[in-house]
Amino acid sequence: MKKLTLFSIFLAAVVIILGAYTRLTDAGLGCPDWPGCYGNLTVPLSEEKVAQANAAYPERPVEAFKAWNEMIHRYFAGTLGLCVLAIAVIAVRQRNKGTPVKLPLLLLGLIIFQAALGMWTVTLNLLPVVVMGHLLGGFTVLSCLFVLYLRLRHASSSQPPRVAETSTLDDSENATSVSANAKGFQSYIRVFAFLGLGVLVTQIALGGWTSANYAALACTEMPICETGWQDRIDISGAFSVPDAENYEFGAHDYGERVTMHIVHRLGAVITFFYLLALGISLLISRYAAQKQKRISAFMLLALCTQVALGVSNVAFMLPLAVAVLHNAVAAVLLLSLLNLIFTVVLTLKRERVERIEAQKVNALSSTRTLQSAGAFRTDVFSNDALSASTSSHILPKAPGGFHG
Repeated sequence: MKKLTLFSIFLAAVVIILGAYTRLTDAGLGCPDWPGCYGNLTVPLSEEKVAQANAAYPERPVEAFKAWNEMIHRYFAGTLGLCVLAIAVIAVRQRNKGTPVKLPLLLLGLIIFQAALGMWTVTLNLLPVVVMGHLLGGFTVLSCLFVLYLRLRHASSSQPPRVAETSTLDDSENATSVSANAKGFQSYIRVFAFLGLGVLVTQIALGGWTSANYAALACTEMPICETGWQDRIDISGAFSVPDAENYEFGAHDYGERVTMHIVHRLGAVITFFYLLALGISLLISRYAAQKQKRISAFMLLALCTQVALGVSNVAFMLPLAVAVLHNAVAAVLLLSLLNLIFTVVLTLKRERVERIEAQKVNALSSTRTLQSAGAFRTDVFSNDALSASTSSHILPKAPGGFHG
């Protein structure tokens, strides 16, 4: 099951990348129906089938390049769905062996909902809310698969990482103080990291909304936008859905798209500094595990790469390869943060288990000490009783007694 989950993670990443490629090549409606393409399981290529497709959908004539982009994306998504179904079946059958069940079943539900979103993306003509939801659903499936893999790997491996030890402490009070500080730091990082997860997911959603409304090039100047952008801000309009027959190429006006783009940029700044502070806090702390430091270094590398890609999108007018990589690195950044959270949670869990075990050992030692002390007092009492009994027999023979 662990290998199948790892393969599913690869498939989910490919589906996200193909989804971005499909969207960026304007192929979201490359096949105007679902789940097939112009009523076929593959793209119509023969002259007869192309003529039939064009007659059935005169408003959307066949464009083989766009149609293949869409269908390849669907093929990979369908394969991912079958893998997740297999994971759920295996999990249910092995539930008595300690295999996680709730998460695989949640994944199966997410995949079904993702399929519905894929259908609505086509039938509702790229409605921005559905397109953004489809993107977030893909990231959610990838994240859940990754967490499932981490759990399966941990179940078959050794203990979770220990906090870094800076020195050997003989003094028990100092050791207790270091342990308390380490636990406090890990608890602080857990809260810090979960908030960072919320910040990052919000930023991904903003990016999805910007892309779904074709606002990626609404601003082409740095650091904010073209001159006069302050007069174009329209928050309510930017995050609304206007009435339209078709949302391909966007239905919002220029000012609303500028607002989307600026909000996405501001979100990128907030996300960058927040995750930067989180990563540096772990790298310089004496209470962070070495594994946590390595994950933090990787996360910071992904973060800087993501910022560079975002700047390149604006500077070079949204090159296709750079834009696709921008989506891929966002997924890598999300997974690295999830990995960090997983290690922190495991570390705190291990500390809690060790504390409970130590309390049990101390209680057992105290019980044995009390039992030993009771046995000693019993022995003393027996010796005293024996002395008293002996004295009662000797006393009558003493001078002045009955024989005196």
